Amino acid sequence: MKPKSGVNGTVITEFIMLGLVEAPELQPIVFVLFLFVYMVTVGGNLSILAAILVEPKLHTPMYFFLGNLSVLDVGCITVTIPSMLGRLLSYRNTVPYGACLTQLFFFHLLVGVDCFLLTVMAYDRFLAICRPLTYSARMSQAVQRILVFVSWACAFTNALTHTVAISTLNFCGPNVINHFYCDLPQLFQLSCSSTQLNELLLFGVGFIMAGTPVALIVTSYAHVGTAVLRIHSVEGRKKAFSTCGSHLTVVIIFYGSGIFNYMRLGSAKLSDKDKAIGIFNTVINPMLNPIIYSLRNPDVQGALRRVLMGRRSLA
Repeated sequence: MKPKSGVNGTVITEFIMLGLVEAPELQPIVFVLFLFVYMVTVGGNLSILAAILVEPKLHTPMYFFLGNLSVLDVGCITVTIPSMLGRLLSYRNTVPYGACLTQLFFFHLLVGVDCFLLTVMAYDRFLAICRPLTYSARMSQAVQRILVFVSWACAFTNALTHTVAISTLNFCGPNVINHFYCDLPQLFQLSCSSTQLNELLLFGVGFIMAGTPVALIVTSYAHVGTAVLRIHSVEGRKKAFSTCGSHLTVVIIFYGSGIFNYMRLGSAKLSDKDKAIGIFNTVINPMLNPIIYSLRNPDVQGALRRVLMGRRSLA
């Protein structure tokens, strides 16, 4: 996609990305810190994925979806951080127009799949706790694959819609993005044509992409909470809540940071607060997910130990 010419005939072919810090003396520190965080995040998520693949106890629908979530987390941080590290290393802050839109597309694709997958995981917990007798039939391998495929298809449609819509805008200057990756709010600020329709599209599609999943998650956990409170055994309640607690924590962090980011489109100027939210969306969330899911899960912890030590499960 090529940018269209503005009224004065000029056309933006690249953007200047300011990044996280502008002070040259701080850039090496940022590079080392985020390189370390990137390696930890990728290593943690791939370890979770390896544990799920090699541990027979984890060959269940819940961990199948968790494995997909780990792949998404690796993809999400890879879409944003390596390009930022490359700019810090080369001291080049420019990003071609096409590369910016490509990053925008893949970021919204992966985040969109993440959004739907978290909803699928809530539905899985609902079936496991509230409909245990029919759980195996309703969450068969074929159903699991269909749910993942539908998540990817919906997210692809959303990402393509926003990418095509943003490509219709004119960019004739300025071209400075006060962020470390390309996203809709920052590009809206730079457009010299009206973004009203784009913002309405973002809110409309956002309601489908975020509002509907949140409603489904809340509904699922309302039923789960009611079912768990009916369990007379304290140990049974504890086990049921522990399987849901990790997922709920991830959902709250994911949707909390995402909603705050995109509900501020009307602000006159995007500030460093948006960079902090961006770090949460692209770095903190993917890094925390493996920790959250393994912290109180003895099966995952045991599988991770066997993976790291090179041992095979006896089960």
